[in-house]
Amino acid sequence: MPKPREGDSVLNPGAAPAEETADRALRPKTLDEFIGQDSLKANLKVFIEAAKQRGEPLDHCLFYAPPGLGKTTLANILAREMGVNLRTASGPILERAGDLAALLTDISEGDVFFIDEIHRLNAVVEEALYPVMEDYTFFISTGKGPAASTLKLAVPRFTLVGATTRSGLLTGPLRDRFGIVAQLGFYGPEELRRIVLRSSGLLGVPTDPAGADEIARRCRGTPRIANRLLRRVRDFAQVGGGGRITLEVANHALAKLEVDGEGLDPMDRRLLRAVVEKFDGGPVGVENLAIAVSEELDTVTDVVEPFLIQAGFLARTPRGRIATAKAYEHLGLKAPRRALDLL
Repeated sequence: MPKPREGDSVLNPGAAPAEETADRALRPKTLDEFIGQDSLKANLKVFIEAAKQRGEPLDHCLFYAPPGLGKTTLANILAREMGVNLRTASGPILERAGDLAALLTDISEGDVFFIDEIHRLNAVVEEALYPVMEDYTFFISTGKGPAASTLKLAVPRFTLVGATTRSGLLTGPLRDRFGIVAQLGFYGPEELRRIVLRSSGLLGVPTDPAGADEIARRCRGTPRIANRLLRRVRDFAQVGGGGRITLEVANHALAKLEVDGEGLDPMDRRLLRAVVEKFDGGPVGVENLAIAVSEELDTVTDVVEPFLIQAGFLARTPRGRIATAKAYEHLGLKAPRRALDLL
C-alpha cells in the first residue's frame, strides 16, 4: 500500500491503522447492503448461489482497483454470504513458503483466504501457492542436498480472494489461476450519497441530503474517503454546527480541511501546478513529476494520479503526463491550444 501523503491523511485512500475499527463498523455485511458495483454484485450473487447449490467452495476471486473502493469489504462479505470463516494475510508478510504453510494449516473446508496486496508476494511463495490453488495440495521440501525430500500436504478446499492495486504487476500464471477476476471502478455521486447517508445513520449523526451530497461530491469517488470526510465533518457539526450536518456545515468543514469543490487537496493542486508551470503543461515523465512534488513514485502513480486522470485533470500519453484544459481552468489559468485539443 502506498504510504500516506504527508499532511494529507484526509484524502489518502489507503487504510490508516488508527481508522481500522471505525472503518469496520461502517462496512456493509451483505451484498444487499453493499452500495455500488452493481454488475459485479449481481454476478457474485449468482456465483455464490451456484456454489452453495453444488456444495462447493466459491471459485478463487481476484479484485483489482485503486485503494478504498471495497476489495477488503467484498472479501468479508463473500465469507459471510458463504457462511464460512475468513482468514487474512498480506502479500509482503508472506516471505517464505513456511509462512504460507502456517496459514494453510489453520484453514477449514470452504473458508475464504484473503491475501491483500497479492502482487507483492515473494516469488517462492507464489510458486508454492500454484498447486494449492489448483489441486489443494501443498508441497513441503525437507532437508538439503541428496537427502532432500518433498512432502505432500492435503489442504481443505477453500476460496482464495486476492486484492491488488497494481494488477499489471501480477504474473500471468498467478492471474490465470483465478476463476473470477473483477475490476472495481470509482463510485458515482448518487452511490456515494447513499453511502454517506447510510454511514451517518450508523454514526448517529443527523445529515441533510444537501450535506451528504456535498461530501459525496468531494470524496474522489472513493467510499473510504467519503466515510473519513463524514467523520471529520461530524466533528465540525458537533462543535459549533448544532450537531447536524447541513450544506453550510459541510462547506465550512471541507474548506477547513482544504478539500475544494472538485475533491482536490493541496497535494493534487501542487501536482497539477507542477505540470503546468514547471513542465509547461507536459508531457512530463512520472519520475520527474514525483521528484518535482517531493512525493514517492508509488504514491503518485497509485494514489494521486488515478483520480486526476479519471476526473479529467491529467492525460496519460506515451510521452508522459499532460495537463488538460480542465486543469488550467481549475487553477485559474488560461489553457494553451494543445490542452484545448485534448477536449
